[in-house]
Amino acid sequence: MSERLIYMPLGGAGEIGMNAYVYGYGAPGRERLILVDLGVTFGDMDGSPGIDLIMADPGWLVDNRDRLEAIFITHGHEDHVGALGLLWGRLKVPVYARKFTGALARMKLEESGQPTDQLRIVSPRPEVVEAGPFSVQFMPLSHSIPESSALIIDTPAGRIVHTGDFKLDGTPVVGEPFDPILWHDIANEVPVRVLACDSTNVFSPNPGRSEALLANPLLDFVMAQKQMVVATTFASNIARLKTLAEAGQAAGRKVCLLGRAMRKMVTAGIETGILTNFPQVIGPEEAAELPRNKVMLIVTGSQGERRAASMQLSMGRYLGLELKEGDSFLFSSRTIPGNERPVIRIMNNLSRRGVDVYDADDGVYHVSGHANRPDLETIHDLLKPDILIPMHGEHMHLREHAKLGAAKGMATAVAENGTMLDLTGPTPRVVDEVATGRLYLDGTLLIGAMDGVVRDRIRMALNGHATVSIIIDENDDPLPDAWVETMGLAGQGRAGIPLARHVESELADFLDRADARTIGDDKRLEESIRKITRQVTTEEIGKRPEVKVVISRLAAE
Repeated sequence: MSERLIYMPLGGAGEIGMNAYVYGYGAPGRERLILVDLGVTFGDMDGSPGIDLIMADPGWLVDNRDRLEAIFITHGHEDHVGALGLLWGRLKVPVYARKFTGALARMKLEESGQPTDQLRIVSPRPEVVEAGPFSVQFMPLSHSIPESSALIIDTPAGRIVHTGDFKLDGTPVVGEPFDPILWHDIANEVPVRVLACDSTNVFSPNPGRSEALLANPLLDFVMAQKQMVVATTFASNIARLKTLAEAGQAAGRKVCLLGRAMRKMVTAGIETGILTNFPQVIGPEEAAELPRNKVMLIVTGSQGERRAASMQLSMGRYLGLELKEGDSFLFSSRTIPGNERPVIRIMNNLSRRGVDVYDADDGVYHVSGHANRPDLETIHDLLKPDILIPMHGEHMHLREHAKLGAAKGMATAVAENGTMLDLTGPTPRVVDEVATGRLYLDGTLLIGAMDGVVRDRIRMALNGHATVSIIIDENDDPLPDAWVETMGLAGQGRAGIPLARHVESELADFLDRADARTIGDDKRLEESIRKITRQVTTEEIGKRPEVKVVISRLAAE
């Protein structure tokens, strides 16, 4: 049986977030496997109310755990490393990462109570990690977090370059710049068979801009403000945090970091040596005592997260600090699609408090961490791969990136989550479709997306809820009254009487005339009560609520 090279995304292909990509080499069905990244995305009130984190279901990998050699983490963003602590216990294989990323990975494992002895810190190329048939090198790239790396994966079937997230930035402020000479060496030493490439900004027509270009505009902004200045950005973008903090310091302000994630990132950067000369910061207590024109807050919550500092400040006091009329609030970040509503909510909350809000839509105060279309073409031209596999993007991004590659003569395919491609031949070929799902972190528990918990929450949110209680005595005679409690439903309907009382009246009539067969069968009785309750609420208020029926039967003495 001939051996083959396969690629299969479990998450991150056809969506933004929760990246998890599988590569395999060997006989069909017996390939040795590696996993690249294990990330999360965040729940929202529309599609996953109450859910903290969402991640790819590793069920297929768990079923094939005896074939899994290792996990490789390209960088420290939550959508690439956030699920490691939650899911490592199901996989239990070595984890490879560079020093800064490894520090973040260690935190994830420790927070979840997992051992860290399988975490291996790797230096960038030329160090090689041998994992079954794979030889893997970490190749430095610039991104919006330090130590982002592409993976150079050599296999018996040829070389794979897995870019991870990247941009072409020669002056990234913190972390390694993009080195075109190094990448020319990669392109020339061995032909690149497969390029698996970031697709996020494929629709952005202009070349990407450097992080270093923000220093002067941000300094000018802070200098121009008369009262307290607040800036928010991604906590992981410690280059931006440094630029903002330096602007505050140069403007004669004390800098205060608000948000656990932001403080953790800065601490990890300093401890691993990649973040140097970060301005001294003060605590919120000291910030509250200083004149407003002598303080700059740098806070978490640029995407509208309900528990983060930005949302809390917009709603009132937070850790003794309060925004007032004439203060300034800057979003030094791009709003990720899907997060527009909570971000706008923060902006409106701030506006009501008289705070002047500035965003980064014009590009003056933010640059993207992803390669734009011309930058993607530069990588295509530099590496000249036989096969292009678009990844990290919604379907429209993957498809557009595939069209871009096909126009240059590269074989290509769009593979969404669960699509297994055979990359051994001259063109990628779909050889299997694996059922992929999602796991939800609900409080402290991991639940399956199909477990019904979220579905029930959505139904209750859309339709409300009614609880109906009845009592049946030892002679199978129902007591004359039903008790109804409602949640999320209007208190009064079209009839002009309380809705619950109306339902109770209709149920009392039903119980009075119900036959013995119905009264004696809990299932039949429950179905009838649920039907009547929904009929009444539909007629009265136009809603069909979720109905819980509680039947209590009194035992004979």
